Amino acid sequence: MEYLEEYRAIQNQFHANRVQHPSRDSWQPLPSSVYKLNFDAAVFTGLDRTDFGAVIRNDKGEVMATMSAKGPSVYCSEEAKFLACRKAIEFATDAGFSEFIVEGDNSTVMQAISSPNEDESLMGNVVGDIRQMLRGLHLVNVEFTRRGGNKVAHVLAQYAKDLIDDMYWMEDLPPFAREALYHDANIIG
Repeated sequence: MEYLEEYRAIQNQFHANRVQHPSRDSWQPLPSSVYKLNFDAAVFTGLDRTDFGAVIRNDKGEVMATMSAKGPSVYCSEEAKFLACRKAIEFATDAGFSEFIVEGDNSTVMQAISSPNEDESLMGNVVGDIRQMLRGLHLVNVEFTRRGGNKVAHVLAQYAKDLIDDMYWMEDLPPFAREALYHDANIIG
C-alpha cells in the first residue's frame, strides 16, 4: 500500500499543462526566470536517417544552449519528432536545466506527451520515456508552436545533416542559426 501512495504522490507532481494552440506564428517570450526548450527533427530519406535540433532560451530570448544531433532511420516524420523531443529533453537535463517549457511544432506529439492517458500507439514506449524524464523535473509545461515559432530548432536540425558527431554549444548559437534567432528577436523586440 505504501508503494501505491508513493506512486500516486509522484504522479501528482507531474503537471504538464494541456497543449494549447497559439494564435501567432512566432517564438513567444516567457515569464521571468523560465526557460524554453524548442526542438525539431529533419528527415533525410536519401541518407536513411533523421537529425535533431534543440535550443534553450531564457525569458529574454537569449540562447543558453543549442544542439545539433544525428538520429536513426525512422518510419515517418512523427516518429522523428518524438525521438527529437526525447533527445532534446536529455540534452536539457544533461546541461543542468530542470525548469522549462518544452515546445515543438507537431501538435500530435505535444498532445501525446502531455496527456495523462497511457499511449498505446507504436510510439508508446518513447512517449513513456519522455513522460518519465519530465516527471524528474522541477517544473515543466508542454506547449505547441507553429513552424514559425520553431525556426532556430529547425535550422539546427537541418545543420546536423552534414555532421559526423553531435554538436553542442553552451551560451552560444552557431553562426548558421543566427538569422533565425534575429528573426525571432525582431518579432518579440
